[in-house]
Amino acid sequence: MRILHTMLRVGDLERSIAFYTEVLDMKLLRRKDYPEGKFTLAFVGYGDEREQSVIELTYNWDADHYDLGDGYGHIALEVDDVYQATEAVRERGGKILREAGPMNAGTTIIAFVEDPDGYAIELIGKKS
Repeated sequence: MRILHTMLRVGDLERSIAFYTEVLDMKLLRRKDYPEGKFTLAFVGYGDEREQSVIELTYNWDADHYDLGDGYGHIALEVDDVYQATEAVRERGGKILREAGPMNAGTTIIAFVEDPDGYAIELIGKKS
């Protein structure tokens, strides 16, 4: 077994695709409209879905925003250098929630950024 994807409901699909592809440097892997269901699915990620987990962006045509709720935590992305990745996100117009630095009560370097719908994304330094 393996994790296939994480699904997020988004209020503006084009804005979300732009964030994940332009700010976080993912690729748009596939996109399909479902007119009978009045929704569109777009899958973004860093590699082929047959080998890597991806993010499914679900856009319901009749909704422009969602309440995140208090049960959601975050998506975690491994990066080579958290400081460099945080700066790249900032330069591309992304919102930084927590600057790069050691985690609370630990030594792992992390940072948090926010996607256009308010979802938190943790950047975690690659373990050597």
